[in-house]
Amino acid sequence: MARRANKTNENALYNEKQQSIMNEAVKQVMKEGGLKFLTESHLKEAMRLMMAQFINAALQGEMDHHLQEEQKQATAGPVADDAEGDGCKNKRNGSSNKTVHSEMGDMAIQIPRDRNASFTPILLPKHARRFHDFDEAIIDLYSRGMSTREISQFIEKQYAVEVSAEFISTVTERVSVDVKEWQNRPLDSVYPAVFFDALRVNIRRDGVIKKMAVHLALGVRCDGRRDVIGMWFNENEGASFWTGVFTELKNRGVDDIIIAVTDGLKGMTQALEAVFPKALHQTCIVHLIRASTAFISYRDRPEIMAKLKAIYKANNAEEAFQALEELEASEIGKRCPHVAKAWRSAWPQVVPFFDFPKPIRKLLYTTNSIEALNRGIRKIIKTRTMFPNEDSAKRLVFLTLKNIQSQWVLPSQAWSAAMPVFAAMFGERFTGTME
Repeated sequence: MARRANKTNENALYNEKQQSIMNEAVKQVMKEGGLKFLTESHLKEAMRLMMAQFINAALQGEMDHHLQEEQKQATAGPVADDAEGDGCKNKRNGSSNKTVHSEMGDMAIQIPRDRNASFTPILLPKHARRFHDFDEAIIDLYSRGMSTREISQFIEKQYAVEVSAEFISTVTERVSVDVKEWQNRPLDSVYPAVFFDALRVNIRRDGVIKKMAVHLALGVRCDGRRDVIGMWFNENEGASFWTGVFTELKNRGVDDIIIAVTDGLKGMTQALEAVFPKALHQTCIVHLIRASTAFISYRDRPEIMAKLKAIYKANNAEEAFQALEELEASEIGKRCPHVAKAWRSAWPQVVPFFDFPKPIRKLLYTTNSIEALNRGIRKIIKTRTMFPNEDSAKRLVFLTLKNIQSQWVLPSQAWSAAMPVFAAMFGERFTGTME
């Protein structure tokens, strides 16, 4: 308790010192008659100069921290040759001038340098020509998986500025407005393919921690570019849930989905037939293989996989169904009847696969695109054992999606190659929006 009291006293003294400096500066301006002629542009210029001074001071603090850390590592490592003496230590090596653009105007910044050229600024990264405000820096750290307390500790350690976890929470809560705008933005009228998948996160609700599904929809546009067109949180999935999802997409401008690729999501087929009756529902072949062979022994796996390969590599649906019947009749099929049973139950969603030529089959064979997206999200949220509420989870997933999608600059080459096939197979449904 005494330790907390000491910390509180230190904070009070620090704040009083800051206030005293500001009061003295205002008194000096008033003494010189500056306030009489002070305009909004003068105030903006003063803020710009103060911001430049803060950034320069913060960068010097970063350099101090960098050199201290290097010295600690050198001291902890093997003893250096005495003949080298202090000459082997990294030291300051002047600075380089840089003009940085900000909302307040251009600022002249001095970037400190070290002899070993190992210093990389965090506040103003290398090659950066624009300084985002403090809130944006906090949101960026949050989007990379750091908790509010970790961000608070990082800022205090790096810049000797104390920012409470509560303040950081307030800043990150502003992202909720962006999430709402993103979720309600208009969409394209036609998507050649939309991949649906889900990952699960722990969220506290009504005093109980519940495992909720985060459903994502990754749409492929007619020009081959990818776009996450929606995100939905729900405990249970079913026809009513997916009907609501598809109705939302329709209200946002989607008139047609040519192929919907899913991983055995419940109620998906009925919902598609109700809202997008022309859409083809294709199950993910790789997920079906994994699900049907989950309990196969290592000894039986090679033979089972050979039988399944004859199914999904077939030239047409009739040939594939014949291969499925051969699997059922075989000795290995009778010993593992659940494999063929899993394929039979999903057969209506497997059949569309055989109507496509190889360029499209290859793309529909697996949901690799959305699985890669999920891996990127899991990488960020893996340190969060539990989210305090649904909004908190939405904000972090949204920011992660935003970072991932920023790297999707060009259309996928595979999809670009498949576009002519879509045009030939689906005609006006595909080409109508491209004219």
